[in-house]
Amino acid sequence: MSVRVLLADDERLVRTGFRMILKGEADLDVIGEAGDGLEVIRVIEELRPDVVLMDIRMPNLDGLEATRRILAGPEPHPRIVVLTTFDLDEYVYEALRAGASGFLLKDAPEHQLVAAIRIAADGGAMFSPAVTRRLIEEFSSRVSALEPPQALAELTPREREVLQLLARGRSNQEIAAELVVSEHTAKTHVAHILSKLGLRDRIQAVVLAYETGLVQPGETENPGTSASL
Repeated sequence: MSVRVLLADDERLVRTGFRMILKGEADLDVIGEAGDGLEVIRVIEELRPDVVLMDIRMPNLDGLEATRRILAGPEPHPRIVVLTTFDLDEYVYEALRAGASGFLLKDAPEHQLVAAIRIAADGGAMFSPAVTRRLIEEFSSRVSALEPPQALAELTPREREVLQLLARGRSNQEIAAELVVSEHTAKTHVAHILSKLGLRDRIQAVVLAYETGLVQPGETENPGTSASL
């Protein structure tokens, strides 16, 4: 079954470029386009895409507020991949807090765009750990530490350890190696963490870890260049 994709960008040429890139992918089907946030919401209600490529800076209603409204609305929610020109963009940070499944720079290579859509559709997210952690560190450090949710106290010591490693950009495989457990066990711990904390995905877990002070900005990060979560 093909992944149904909606392109949301106020520049027609950008949407045309994305459509041409995705046209050659047999498992990806561009089902519609939108030029502003209000239109995105309307088209989603009509066409029910699986993944939305969402530009942040659009007229009438920006991509951030559109993302908030979509993910706060009735299910099923599409997976949202935010598009931006700048790697350190406060709007992208707020979109990740709202539940977006990651972000891509508009000049990202074609294979990254295609991979990000497939991974998002499968429930994950692809991002550059270094860039995403810099983004989260930059903007989470500007606000006072949030009160940790009560559910955080319900995590086991091992689950807190896994959450800290996850927040530092570690993949399941790297978490498993560091804790000397199987990758399946690492995945199970991550799933339990997300369930207990009521989080949509690993990106929201990373944001929570920084905003509550569980992980401090500037701590040792994963040197990898990209990862799928």
